[in-house]
Amino acid sequence: MGIKAALFDLDGTLLNREKSVDLFIDRQYDRLFEWVGHIEKERYMHRFIELDSRGYVWKDKVYQQLVVEFGIKMAWEDLLEDYIQEFKNHCVPFLHLINMLDELKSNNLLLGIITNGYGQFQMENVKALGIETYMDLILVSEWEGLKKPDPQIFQRALKKLHLSPDEAVFIGDHPENDVKAAQKIGMKGIWKRDNLRHDIEADFSVDDLAEIPFIIKELNKKN
Repeated sequence: MGIKAALFDLDGTLLNREKSVDLFIDRQYDRLFEWVGHIEKERYMHRFIELDSRGYVWKDKVYQQLVVEFGIKMAWEDLLEDYIQEFKNHCVPFLHLINMLDELKSNNLLLGIITNGYGQFQMENVKALGIETYMDLILVSEWEGLKKPDPQIFQRALKKLHLSPDEAVFIGDHPENDVKAAQKIGMKGIWKRDNLRHDIEADFSVDDLAEIPFIIKELNKKN
């Protein structure tokens, strides 16, 4: 048997979302200075990041709030459109992303992404990271009509790859939506550590993406 596929979450796992958001909002402030220049840059950035809640609040709500709080004379819809069009130009990968994918591919593993979010927006971020061609499968919740932690989205991925749960690992940064959800259907769950949570129950935990090929090799030695 052995592990035949590595499936990944996107934000916080492959995409360094924290750095990407910092870069985007810094540049957005400069780009739209005419409308937001009356706010101190640090305040604007800090409040956006706070309202964004690590990506779990969609930006329509974030910009509606910013417009009201700061008296911005630009429509929140235009601010949102700027985010949709520009975020992809600020995508920062985690270290060793491409090297890891190259190594997994050279070991004949199937690769895939299962991510919550809006379809086109997430696909553009995948392309911006330069990883689309590595993937045998990309499932985005909007297009699938399902979102993590629903077991069906993991099962759908496995079905498309013609694999059973014990032939795949799932790597993600969210303890419930990624690790536990994958484990519930019989996959190995690997937690990509962040600096906010500790003591997460996972089959493995990694700080660096470069550790993943080694873990899979070790798992396959046992089979």
